[in-house]
Amino acid sequence: MPELQNTERALIAGCIDNDRRSQEQLFKIHFGTMMSMCMRYTQDKAEARSIVNQGFLKVFQKIHTFRHAGSLEGWIRKLVFHALSDHFKQKSKLLELVPIEDHQEIGQRAKVLDDFYLQDVLVIVDNLPPATKEVFRLYALEGFTHPEIADQVKISVGTSKWHLANARKLLKGFLTKKQSQLDFYAG
Repeated sequence: MPELQNTERALIAGCIDNDRRSQEQLFKIHFGTMMSMCMRYTQDKAEARSIVNQGFLKVFQKIHTFRHAGSLEGWIRKLVFHALSDHFKQKSKLLELVPIEDHQEIGQRAKVLDDFYLQDVLVIVDNLPPATKEVFRLYALEGFTHPEIADQVKISVGTSKWHLANARKLLKGFLTKKQSQLDFYAG
């Protein structure tokens, strides 16, 4: 493991020095994972590839700010997700990013989500309590598991699950309120 950390540190140092080989190697190591993440939100490979490329542009522009506090992959994932978010904001596409797993009300939620744009949902997510927002972001938006979140955020797996359940409850409340407002204006 120390050898891997030294290799990663050397790769990061090369990227900071704008070494094209280091950048290419970092890109190749993480491309598949980031592409998979983007493909969950768009079914168009060319569009996903473009988003990943934009994300890696941000990675290379900001690599000097990486502090080795968490995993490099998690940091890259965060920047690629921001590129994904920016992409949907620019295109003003409808959002289907919030995976809420209660299957009883899928039809109702789908109708509510169809009325939201990405920026609306991001505002809602930004209004979650900080710890709940962080767990929700890592789980629902970035695809981390509860054990990975617990390790990264330094909480127990049970606490991670509680924060996710709390986020879902709060988001459901926001969505229900928004649906009521939409129904009021439509009726």
